Amino acid sequence: MPSPHLQLPFSRRGFLMASAGAGAALALGPVPARAADARSCPFGRYGSPADRLTERTLYVDSHGQGDFTTVQAAVTAATGSGWTLVIAPGTYRETVSVDRSRTEMTWLGAGDGPRDVVIVYDNAAGTPKPDGSGTYGTTGSATTTVRADGFTAHRITFANDFLRAEHPEISGTQAVAIKVQGDRSAFHHCRFLGHQDTLYADSNSSTLFARQYFSHCYVEGDVDFVFGRATAVYEHCHFRTLTRTDLSSAPYGFVFAPSTEGANPHGYLVLRGRVTSEAPDAHYKVARPWVPSSSATARPMLTVRETWLGPGIDAAAPYANMRADHPWQDQRFAEYRNTGPGAEITVPENRPQLTDEEAAAHTREAYLGGWAPWKEC
Repeated sequence: MPSPHLQLPFSRRGFLMASAGAGAALALGPVPARAADARSCPFGRYGSPADRLTERTLYVDSHGQGDFTTVQAAVTAATGSGWTLVIAPGTYRETVSVDRSRTEMTWLGAGDGPRDVVIVYDNAAGTPKPDGSGTYGTTGSATTTVRADGFTAHRITFANDFLRAEHPEISGTQAVAIKVQGDRSAFHHCRFLGHQDTLYADSNSSTLFARQYFSHCYVEGDVDFVFGRATAVYEHCHFRTLTRTDLSSAPYGFVFAPSTEGANPHGYLVLRGRVTSEAPDAHYKVARPWVPSSSATARPMLTVRETWLGPGIDAAAPYANMRADHPWQDQRFAEYRNTGPGAEITVPENRPQLTDEEAAAHTREAYLGGWAPWKEC
């Protein structure tokens, strides 16, 4: 077990004693599954904080005891490749963007878990821009945007706390917590909080395949809250569907909305996870395919295997269409050895199952192609 305080060299001028659990103002949702695992490897492949006292380590502390008080200021200062940001416990109310030039960047949450370091804002797709140039749109609503390759985050909460009920004047309620576009992007013991379009796992263009890995993470939302065209593996992750007061009947929403390009042999893989719900039983679908109007070649792909599906999932009809001209049956949706009340096969034609032989091709190794981020810890 760790000591009550984690000693961190937050600047090259001294030490800050960061109280475990301090500063987590946004305490929504449980910690990720098996969060205790993070304590045995709090900083991944980079070793202890003292080991990272180099010219390419920056310390962020909202109280002024680090090199910068905001995450974006540290990112802006970290020009080039290979920087590490150590982020002190606290709530950072800001938007953050990592452009494509800042490759191989790592963010380390310095608390005792992801609740302690929270990056949050509340833009929605329909939120007017301050300069009067229109609204943000879905992509522009993201609290955090990562375009660079080789990005890694440990023990951080990424959130968008826009609420429909507080903004009835806004019709575009997509509100992204994080948009990830870079290849080899990894998130360990992180949380992603929002409602519609929480986690945007995407790529930098339709011709680029971006491999992403999410380990022991927690994601919550309602409509299409894990979506995009990335090749993404979600291992030991917990997905939680939220209740809604603005709707009186099912469905409340969809967990996944992949938009995989047809040329990409690998889309989303959910491996040994769980789906729970605070909504009434059978009020959520597992997924619907997103075929953007801008793409004539998308063929969404989702494989859910060895995952516990709770009663919030509509077991009889777990998939639905987003567009009538692209029915889910024509896409690449499949399941394998799932359990729980939401995985019960009552209408076989609505639950495409992989054979053992087919399942052998749906592994993290096959999807990520030689990149092994699970070995970082």
